[in-house]
Order: sequence, then structure tokens, then C-alpha cells
Amino acid sequence: MTGREAGQAKAGSSGLPSPPLSLGVYVHVPFCASTCDFCAFYQEAPTAGDVARYLEGVRLELSQVAPERPVDTVFWGGGTPGLLAARDLRELGRIVREACVGDPVEWTIELAPGSVTDERLEALREVGVTRVSLGVQSFQPALLEALGRRHSREQVLRAHQRVRAAGFASVNLDLMFALPGQADESWEADLGEALALGPDHLSTYCLTFEEDTRLWVKLSRGQVRRDAEAEARLYEATWRRLEAAGYPQYEVSNFARPGHACRHNVNTWRMGEWIGVGPSAASQHRGWRGANVADLSRWLEGLDRGERMTEDRRAVTPALLAEDALVFGLRMNEGVDLGYWRERAPGLPWSPVLETLTALEEAGRLESRGNLFRLTPTGRLVADAIGAEIISAFSPEAVEA
Repeated sequence: MTGREAGQAKAGSSGLPSPPLSLGVYVHVPFCASTCDFCAFYQEAPTAGDVARYLEGVRLELSQVAPERPVDTVFWGGGTPGLLAARDLRELGRIVREACVGDPVEWTIELAPGSVTDERLEALREVGVTRVSLGVQSFQPALLEALGRRHSREQVLRAHQRVRAAGFASVNLDLMFALPGQADESWEADLGEALALGPDHLSTYCLTFEEDTRLWVKLSRGQVRRDAEAEARLYEATWRRLEAAGYPQYEVSNFARPGHACRHNVNTWRMGEWIGVGPSAASQHRGWRGANVADLSRWLEGLDRGERMTEDRRAVTPALLAEDALVFGLRMNEGVDLGYWRERAPGLPWSPVLETLTALEEAGRLESRGNLFRLTPTGRLVADAIGAEIISAFSPEAVEA
């Protein structure tokens, strides 16, 4: 058994395996042809010059934070990574692969259906991508238009066919519900179309209204509204249907056939380590957490000086990890081994946290078995609110210590 394997096998006080010591690399590709009404991620309109500068920046940043141990997962997100030409995807893959120690087990790219071409898919296969996530959102023209999406149902079907024909090991479809003007029957139809394609993984996100987005403006003006009861109803209907179809839920918004859960995301939820590369990319690595500045030019200027332009940089203490492990870990169906985190952060004021967990259990939103805590289906409906309760139970001073 290697040292790394031994670390993964070590059990906490509950007897469950402790979180695996994985390392991921996240690459933010900031280019988008247009901004969707719901999107708050940093993005830029692409130009040939900016793409060349960006690729050089990724090379410089990875040279400054070269992974010191094998990289388990790579994730290319955006933006729209698929806007890069095939030659640029090959170059980005070469840069990432040269910086990585070993071969990643999982390599994901997010693709917009309209950007999928045989040439791009061939390039992605060559560099080692194993997992493709298609941003479908909906199959219905009116709903796509309401979101500001620029693809059609026909483009989704063609893109999926091409991705499958290219032979990637895992395919995910991203869908959204509780959209403006979406009836329950419309969501059921979208789920039916997605299941008919037979993906390996499905992500179903309830529409959120992020500040500084077009949808947020519409909400503030009363042009659209939220319906909490409808959201809960759609959540529960989704969970039942996907479970019955062979896609067990493993996180509030994520469902997968056995062996197809997204390793990269699971690593972040379990408080592993990952290196974020590119403007606005976040990192948790070598005892520090921070995010790169959300500005392509400033990010590049810093790298030219030999500096990573990170913001909100803070030390990753066992107490901080324990808090986030509860907040994000409870979103996963496997739950959280509280005994493990109490051993790692013994100095935390655990009494108010345990009082909060006990109250949640008495309210039917949480269940426990020894040191293992999990949300009930009722609790998963309000996972964000429960996360806020847990955060408030932790002392900010203790978490920073």
C-alpha cells in the first residue's frame, strides 16, 4: 500500500474512511460569445489576441504552482471552453498535461451545444478529456429564449450524438428548472427528453437569481417571480423520477449512474485540494485559499511580474475546513463524518454546532447514525438555509484560528 493509499484508508472515529487526499486542477476559460440572463461568472468576448495571451497566462501560472503530487482530476469550466478552436484546445491540453504529475483519472470539459464540432471533440480526446458536460438547460425554444441561451433543441441532439460517437467515457447533461414560464409539465418533458438520450450523469439546478444578472434585474422589477412551493414540488418530482430511472442522487443537484459521479466536484465538497488557474479561478492548495482576480488583463499583468493575482487569500485552518465540510458535505447523500472533523479541529466550540444539528434532527431535517450526519429528503429541500444555520453556529474567531 502506498502512503497516499494509506492516507485514504485511514478511518475516523465512526469507522468511515476519512476524506480522500485528492488533488484537482480547475482551469477557468473566460471566453463567451454572449452572456446568458442567469449567469454571474466572469467572462470576456473572445479575440484571437486575447486567446493567445490567455494560453500563455495559463502556462505561466501553472509554472508558478506546479502540482507537487499526482493530479487526480482536471476540470475546464467557463465561460465557454468550447469556443476555443481545436488547435487552442490542443495547446491548452498540452500546457496542463506538462504541468501535471501523472495522468488524471477524470478530465472534464463544459461545452455549450452550439460549440460542439467533430474537430474540437477529436482534439479533446487527444489531450485526454474523459468527461463532457453539455449545458442543455432546456429542450424547449421558449424557455431557452427566456434564459438568453443561444442554442436550439436540434443543436443539443446533434451535440450529444457527436459526443457519444467520439467515445468519451462519461457524458453529463445540465438542466435547469423553476424557469420563468415553465409549467410542471414542461419540466417533466425536459426530463423525459434528457433520459431518452441515456446520459451517464444529470445535473438539475433550480434557477437562482444572482446579483448583477439580467434575471436579477427582472426579479427586482417584478417582471419574474419566485415560487418556493413550485420549486419544492419540482425538486421532489425530479428526485423520484431520476431514482426510478437508474440515476441515484449523490448531491442535492447531481445524479449519476454507478461509477459516473463527478470526482472533481466530490473532491471539493469533501474539502480536498485543488489548484485554480485562469482569471477568477478559486484555489484551495498548500494551506491557502483564494481566488484569482476576475480580470484577464490584471491577471496577466501579475503573472508577468511573477505574481498570482489572488484576492481574499486566507489560511486554510482545520477549523475552516470543518465548517465547510459540514456545509458542503451535508449536501451530499453520503453525509458527513462529524467524528473525523472533531478530531481534526478539537479546538472549535462544537457545543453550539451540536445543538444546531440536534435541533435540525428534531425538526426532521437531519438524521444521524453515530457520528455520521445526513440530511433527510425534507432537509435537502432547504439545504442552503441549513448551511446558513451551521455557519452561524460556528464562531468566526474560532474558524480563523
